[in-house]
Amino acid sequence: MNKFQNTTQENAHEQDIYSIAQLSKEFEISTRTIRFYESKSLLNPARAGSTRVFNRRDRARLILILRGKRLGFSLKEIEEYLSLYDSGNSQHAQVEKLLEMVDKRLGLLNEQMNDLKITISELKQIKKLTKERLTQ
Repeated sequence: MNKFQNTTQENAHEQDIYSIAQLSKEFEISTRTIRFYESKSLLNPARAGSTRVFNRRDRARLILILRGKRLGFSLKEIEEYLSLYDSGNSQHAQVEKLLEMVDKRLGLLNEQMNDLKITISELKQIKKLTKERLTQ
């Protein structure tokens, strides 16, 4: 299980508020990373004086952000996806957007995989020719 699937579930879902340090520890990311996502308007915690106070919604958004990054989505793509939740669109619209994003990402990854196969083939050929030269 990875850290996004089993994130101290026995305690995490019982809480209503979280500090930046708690989220940082739970997801094994720096507080600076969380503040960066906040600066990009992906997270919008409440404030108690100068202290950030994150709620369950913020925590759920952070999970989606981290999953999106792990899957290779840009912050702009993640922002577009999250904006569907904010705008009150139907779940159908959210699923359609996710499908569109996944298809686009899969296409890019398939292109990269093909490029890697070509590069690997070329490198193997260079290696073979180099070895042949060394034995001459």
